[in-house]
Amino acid sequence: MALVTLSLFMITVSGWAQGNKTERSSQAESGQAPEKKIPDAPDESKKESARPVQQIGHTAELTERAAAAGLIRARNWESTWISGVYVRRDQPLFTLTGKQREVIYLRQTLTTPGAYMKRMFGAGIDQVRGVPRQWDDGWGGYAERFASREGQFITANTLAALGNAKLGYEVRYDKCKCDGLWPRTRHAFLRNLMTYDRSEVRLRPQWALYGGAFGGGALSSVWKAGSTHAFSEGARAMGGQLAWGTLLNFVTEFSKEINRKQGVK
Repeated sequence: MALVTLSLFMITVSGWAQGNKTERSSQAESGQAPEKKIPDAPDESKKESARPVQQIGHTAELTERAAAAGLIRARNWESTWISGVYVRRDQPLFTLTGKQREVIYLRQTLTTPGAYMKRMFGAGIDQVRGVPRQWDDGWGGYAERFASREGQFITANTLAALGNAKLGYEVRYDKCKCDGLWPRTRHAFLRNLMTYDRSEVRLRPQWALYGGAFGGGALSSVWKAGSTHAFSEGARAMGGQLAWGTLLNFVTEFSKEINRKQGVK
């Protein structure tokens, strides 16, 4: 009996040893190491926790850049309301075609915000001065003053555009190819009185520009309250062209310096 029990025990131990040996040999043949539990890497967890913060910072930076770019574009767009169409210092002058004259006329008269903003500003000055005095000082009076200035402006621009097209005169302001405050200011003043003919070399008086201003002022006497003298209204409009035209040329001439002060490229 003892001999049988001892034999069974030896067979069991031999089988268990043989099974472990077989398992180890199969793992060795497959190239797999015994499984070990790998602890979490502390560096990876820190990276994961820091990533949302980095993403928030990056998003904020992009938002700030987009806002700055949008502001610059807005300022650039606003700067064209006043300066209008002009020829840069490094650009040559060339004779305009009829289509190009049409595009410039529409931009200066109807299709850009500046064509209306300037008239709104002028109507505001008239409102403060109380002229014409027959119109009230409320919103109704302001609307009448704006409509009067707009009608006079469209008439003057249309007559000037037709006259310049017939004469072949240049309608754009050309920036001075000189340096210095006084030479450039003098250039801005003279360009309100003189312009190039179709040769783009010879200067001629601004007959069409001041003729259009006179015609627009004279016609405005038809609807202006208290105005009965067409000639005096036309002469007043020519004086306004001399003053406001010179100011516009000055702003256009020094637009680069003005824009730089505003942070515009």
